[in-house]
Amino acid sequence: MERLILGNMKGLLLIVSLTCFLAACNQSNERLDNPTRGEITVASDESFKPLVDALTNAYEGIYPNAHFILDYKPEQNAILQLLQDSARIVFATRELNDKEKEIIRRQKGSQRAQHIATDGLALVVSNANTDSLMTLRQVKEIFEGKIKTWEQLEGGNTQGLITLVFDNINASNLNFVLDKFGLKSIDHLRVISAGSNEKVIEMIRENPKYLGFIGVSWISDGHAIRSAELSKGINVLGISESDKPESKAEYIQPFQSGLEFKRYPLHRELYILSREGYSGLGGGLMTYIARDVGGLIIQKMGLLPTVPYPRQLEITTGNNF
Repeated sequence: MERLILGNMKGLLLIVSLTCFLAACNQSNERLDNPTRGEITVASDESFKPLVDALTNAYEGIYPNAHFILDYKPEQNAILQLLQDSARIVFATRELNDKEKEIIRRQKGSQRAQHIATDGLALVVSNANTDSLMTLRQVKEIFEGKIKTWEQLEGGNTQGLITLVFDNINASNLNFVLDKFGLKSIDHLRVISAGSNEKVIEMIRENPKYLGFIGVSWISDGHAIRSAELSKGINVLGISESDKPESKAEYIQPFQSGLEFKRYPLHRELYILSREGYSGLGGGLMTYIARDVGGLIIQKMGLLPTVPYPRQLEITTGNNF
C-alpha cells in the first residue's frame, strides 16, 4: 500500500510539474511578439516620418493585433535607443559602425541591417527666391564659408546673408552634409535648428534668405493632401554634379527620376537596423518591405525602393500563340 501511495504521489508531482512547465511556456510565448501580433518600439530620424508612418500604418492595417510605438528623434539618438535595447528597430541613413556592433555583441544580442531605399536630401527655398539651380561645389562652398551671401550665386534675385535651416543639429540631414563634404564643424555658419522638417518648410516659405534641408518624402507623396500643402510656397533646387553645367538638364532634383541610377548628387541610403534575435514583429515588417507591397509604398512616397514592387502586365495582340 505504501509503495502504491508513493507511486501515485510521484505521478501526481510529475503531472503538476509538467503542467507548470507548459503554463510557463505558454506565458513566455504570449509575452513574445511574432510577425503578426505584439507591440514593439520603432525609432527613426524625423526626416523619414512620412515614410515610416505609411509603412507601419499599412502593416497594422493588415495585422490588427500588431502595434508599433513610433519614436521620432535625431538619428544618433535613435541609434542610441537601439544600443540600449529600448527600440527594436531603427530607420537610419547608415549601418552600425564597428564600435556600435561591439556594444550589442557584449550584450550577447544580435543585429542586422536591411537596405530598403535610396532617398534624397532636398534643398528648398521660398518661391520669392528665384534661385532654383545650384552646383554641388557651390553647396560645398556655402558650408565651407566661401559663399556667404545670395549675391555670390548667379541667377537669383535675393540679397543678403545665407541662413541654413535644418530640422535638428544632431539629425541625419546635417550629419549627411557634413560627411559628404568631409567637414567637422558648423560654428562658422549661420544655422537655425527648426525642430522638425515641417517647421523647416514653414520657415523657408516665410523668408527668401533661408536655405532649407529636408527629407524628400515630406513633399514627394503626390497623393497626400498634407504633402501638397507643404509643397506650396517653396521651390526644390536642382543640383548639378558638374562645376560648369552646359544645360539645365544637368541640374537634378531629388525625386525618383533623379534618384534612379543615383544621378542626384545628394542621394543617400536608407536602412532598417534591427536587434531582434528571433522571428518577431520587427522581422515581419522587414519582410513586408522586402517582399510585399512595402516597396510600392516606398515608391509612392517618392523614394526609390531597393526591391521594386513587381507589376504584372497583360499585353493583348492580334496574334494567336
